[in-house]
Amino acid sequence: MTPNPIAIFDSGLGGLTVLRALQARLPQEDFFYFADTRFLPYGDRPEVFLRERGVLIAEALVRRGAKALVIACNTATAAAAEAIRAAIDLPIVALEPGVKPAVGLTRSGVIGVLATTRTLSSERFHRLVGTHAQTRRVIAQPCPGLAEAIEAAGPDSPQVAALLDSFVAPLAAAAADVVVLGCTHYPWVAVAIARRLPAGTILLDTGEAVARQLERLLLAGNLLGGGEGRLTVASSGAPASVATTVERLWGRKLTIEHWEP
Repeated sequence: MTPNPIAIFDSGLGGLTVLRALQARLPQEDFFYFADTRFLPYGDRPEVFLRERGVLIAEALVRRGAKALVIACNTATAAAAEAIRAAIDLPIVALEPGVKPAVGLTRSGVIGVLATTRTLSSERFHRLVGTHAQTRRVIAQPCPGLAEAIEAAGPDSPQVAALLDSFVAPLAAAAADVVVLGCTHYPWVAVAIARRLPAGTILLDTGEAVARQLERLLLAGNLLGGGEGRLTVASSGAPASVATTVERLWGRKLTIEHWEP
């Protein structure tokens, strides 16, 4: 057991949905959550920038004493996960859209994937589909602006509702019976997404799978436990602004530390 924290990083605050799953499964761990809001949204950034930024953040988290790393951002995973794995020697869990489990769940053979444009255009995503879903119809639906609207306006805002109307409709029309939430922000609006799909459609969120995988890696490395359930949240952006968004999404106030890798 080691009291060092598990580090989680995302471009913004969508990864709080992953943090919640991690805390539920690993209550005796300490967590350090970093939101790189200074550079939000990642989807508008060049891939070379995301790769270099991801490595910079990962190396800074190692220096901060992290015992494991969760890349709680599908866009960062697509652009930087391989470079991060090559750069640091920590147990790493990286997010990717749950195409593989969706293949096992679909009955109609039609799978919808809601994600950022960058994630869906990445080589990593195309490889995922080619490996696991060759015999299925995968409808990859880009959702430009949705993650940003969830943070800026709130999950229940008219702006988010209008975007969901546009993005979910093609999946409903195609009779997708499994819809993958391919961005960590989207679980905040899972109920609203479900309302726009036929009854019985399965929504697939990878947060619990990430928590199980992290637990396995910690156990294998003799790193499981040792914390006290502490949580530190930091951002590269303005703490006051981030704190307001965190309170809206998380449901209570959290102190936000300013941290620049």
